[in-house]
Amino acid sequence: MRFKVRGIDTFASTGGRPFDKNKPLMIFVHGSGLSHMVWVLQTRYFAFRGYSILAIDLPGHGLSSGESLKTIEEMGDWVGDVIDAVGCKEASLVGHSQGCLVTMECAKQHPEKIKTLTLMGGAGAIPLNPELLELAETSNTKAVDLMMDWAHGPAGHFGGHPVPGLYHLNVGSMLVQEKKEIKDTLGVDFRACDNYKNGFEAAKKLDLPTLCILGDADKMCPLKEGKKLADHIKGSEVHVINNCGHMMLLEEADQTLEILKSFIGKHYPLKK
Repeated sequence: MRFKVRGIDTFASTGGRPFDKNKPLMIFVHGSGLSHMVWVLQTRYFAFRGYSILAIDLPGHGLSSGESLKTIEEMGDWVGDVIDAVGCKEASLVGHSQGCLVTMECAKQHPEKIKTLTLMGGAGAIPLNPELLELAETSNTKAVDLMMDWAHGPAGHFGGHPVPGLYHLNVGSMLVQEKKEIKDTLGVDFRACDNYKNGFEAAKKLDLPTLCILGDADKMCPLKEGKKLADHIKGSEVHVINNCGHMMLLEEADQTLEILKSFIGKHYPLKK
């Protein structure tokens, strides 16, 4: 599905079903340098069960045009405008990694629009290794290899992708490099994460049902940092997936979906 947000030609996957603004809206926000494709194993379920789905490509990513937004605050505000652009009044947000920072910012800036918040592999701050940041900002493809290696836990390195014929590390690399030069997506995103210092303050201001899904083998946003963030969010629910790294939405897609299904069914159910 294509639509305009602030004049930017924006793409979002609708999970294989036509978009219907009269159905409850769920917006999925990807992590650094990635795209809507990381959500394919979760969005289809909700799309075929009465929800309208938008797995968005942020500006400059995937199939969306424009330049990558340079701050987490800008990205959060932009996601709020997505809701208006498709003719809806509210949405449930699901974010992964950088997408957690973005969705928290969106909920902080537009509390009247957001019904629930799900944070996968999140932390209150995501500082970047200076060498990795430099590699990304100089368009060195080694940055992608290092990110994918670091982001996946034991299961992701071994294999076992839920889609036959695919391999976790290679798929991640393909997603990061599908759009433009690395410096225009991954480099800008990494810098935005590194510069963002308001995560815990944003978390303290949240007053809505919030779910944190964490991996016990996450090296990018370690488990203790994910729990620290959850402690700053009023009434948040925490689920830890064992033997799982940062890319739980792909590494442990079934478990991730089951946890998300239970949360959404309880806090954002379909109207009868």
